[in-house]
Amino acid sequence: MRLSYCTNVHPAEDLEGVIRQLDEYSGPARIAAGLDVLGVGLWLPAELAALLASDDDALASLRDALERNRLELRTINAFPFAAFHAEVVKLDVYRPNWADAARLRFTLDCALVLSRLLPPHADGSISTLPLGWRTEWSADDDRIATAQLGELSRELAALRHSSGHAIRLAIEPEPGCILDTVSDIVRWLAPRVADGAIDPEFIGVCLDTCHLAVSFAEPESAVRQIAEAGLRVVKVQASAALEVPDPADPLQRAAVGVFAEKRYLHQVRELQPDGTVLASDDLDEALEALPATGPWRVHFHVPLHHVPAEPLRSTTDVLIRAVAAVAATPGGGDTHLDVETYTWSVLPEGRNPADLVAGIAAELRWAVRELVPPTADAATHPKAQTEGALR
Repeated sequence: MRLSYCTNVHPAEDLEGVIRQLDEYSGPARIAAGLDVLGVGLWLPAELAALLASDDDALASLRDALERNRLELRTINAFPFAAFHAEVVKLDVYRPNWADAARLRFTLDCALVLSRLLPPHADGSISTLPLGWRTEWSADDDRIATAQLGELSRELAALRHSSGHAIRLAIEPEPGCILDTVSDIVRWLAPRVADGAIDPEFIGVCLDTCHLAVSFAEPESAVRQIAEAGLRVVKVQASAALEVPDPADPLQRAAVGVFAEKRYLHQVRELQPDGTVLASDDLDEALEALPATGPWRVHFHVPLHHVPAEPLRSTTDVLIRAVAAVAATPGGGDTHLDVETYTWSVLPEGRNPADLVAGIAAELRWAVRELVPPTADAATHPKAQTEGALR
């Protein structure tokens, strides 16, 4: 798999800011991690994606920044539309949804930009939201979204013909959304593929391993379910959730309570003794409403190399198992593997590193050690002379 780290951790919204973040964070993180080349999964807000798709000079500036920092682009995160680092994001991250023409335009702009920045002969991926938030959806929305994704798959087929690059959309199940779980996306997408409404060559699944863990799904079963439905895992977002073994324990409630914050939603799921899963849309709500009779998993992307202080845990075991399961599927080695820890700035006080470059580099070293096979090439593997130290 090709390893990259997602730049949605950085708040830049314009071209100057994105270039600055590549120079000040991505390039230095590559050096600190001991990598010859670092993959980046760019987050481009909609206005910037439109500019880059239409302005050759702007695109050339971005290409120059990637090249001088020895950064390789194969994937784009097109889930957040804009303002992903606003003071309060919450439900806004799911807007516009896939019933809005603006979502299609944004995704097509990202595809065009990616096709022009990919390495020669390489394919690309774009991750996107799971249609929309569940309470903001109707039967008409579902019909429109199906039509728009069908149109997108035809446009991506045409783009492959014109550019030589296959760009694939990866729909990312997330707790609380229309497509909450892997089972949801299989039930929604597989019939539309079967009747020809959507082309599975260009539309597949983004497996975010934090979301997967929060749903309490077994990674191997989830990956097998996708494959048996004739769908492909286009992209894995390498991420880990918080786990609370006993949320009835006052010490554990206090420990997880400090992760409640106002910018992002932190959905919580509770596993009951009978195997059912209870749901809450945010951590502060869960602390008030869930019965705490079973373990919790919390949608809070914790740095992969970070071991939470007892009594909390991290779900990196789910991540490792999911990546292994995807890699074992036919074509699994072509899946893009993007480290997506966007929550550095909202970690509780005392847990946010003073040096973000060092934090990202430590996370990348963990990913290389735990997730990337030793045969990987320079885009995903440390320099030979530093490999021993990194491991």
